[in-house]
Amino acid sequence: MRPLLFLDVDGPLIPFGAPPPYTYPCHAPVPPPGAHPLLHRVDPAHGRRLAGLGCELVWATTWGEAANEVLAPRLGLPPLPVVDWPEELEEELEEETVAELEADFGAGLHWKTRPLSVWAGGRPYVWLDDEIRPADRAWAAAHHPAPVLLHRVDPRTGLGDADYAAVTAWVVRVRRVAEEPCGREAGEPRGRE
Repeated sequence: MRPLLFLDVDGPLIPFGAPPPYTYPCHAPVPPPGAHPLLHRVDPAHGRRLAGLGCELVWATTWGEAANEVLAPRLGLPPLPVVDWPEELEEELEEETVAELEADFGAGLHWKTRPLSVWAGGRPYVWLDDEIRPADRAWAAAHHPAPVLLHRVDPRTGLGDADYAAVTAWVVRVRRVAEEPCGREAGEPRGRE
């Protein structure tokens, strides 16, 4: 089973926040009138590169289904699954879960951290976002039962070669571990056969 790749939009695909005098490139095709004002910053080449990572792509953005309507065609991607975020956590979650989330926020966790782990359902996953912090990585490593890569993308530049290289290296490691013969004793090193 391929790892999941949770993809945020603002920051990774639509870079922002670089100080002047830097100007962002305008990628063709020119967005239609009334489109998102920064849509021209989305490099269509990201679609091919993301698809080539060997992961199942999933939108993990507040864009919701608009990511499929607006961004997927621009990137040459088919419609992707979308993580649905509850509008009002208190209305949709049990009291105990709300208390856990409030504790997470107090510990410095991003609001997406726990829901993405739940959505992954025990599968390995990558999360590309510009708001990932050390607390998110520590929580995922301690609580998610499969390998995870929470990779922070610099929002000023968006996804770049180093980001793709990091994900590719992680996917290769995860596949190598998955292909190792079973039967190792617990704690036995994962050396080469």
